[in-house]
Amino acid sequence: MSAMQDVTSGKPPSGGQRFFTMTVASVYPLYRAKIEKKGRTVDELDQVICWLSGYDEGELRRQLEAGATFREFFAGARLNPNASKITGLICGVRVETIEDPLIQQIRYLDKLVDELAKGRAMEKVLRD
Repeated sequence: MSAMQDVTSGKPPSGGQRFFTMTVASVYPLYRAKIEKKGRTVDELDQVICWLSGYDEGELRRQLEAGATFREFFAGARLNPNASKITGLICGVRVETIEDPLIQQIRYLDKLVDELAKGRAMEKVLRD
């Protein structure tokens, strides 16, 4: 199973903790390829990540350069208060029903990237 499949499958991958110790920087190029293939920009991707995490552009870059794991990334994040408005399916799993907070936060990010790639208007993706 690839890293992207692990992140978007809705279930912890075999190997358990690997899911939490994957770096955001290792998945970021996959997110980037996904959205660029659909005509969206890296600036839009970064805007979505910053909206969810509360990081500014500089903080996001530092997280990526430092090789922060998803656990570390979200531990330092100031999750957007509107994140709970992110609903729907990611690989057949409803993001709003995921019980583990870290997995839910990762799924929120996956859902936002999917919506961006599907051409949804930025104001709808950001749920402000």
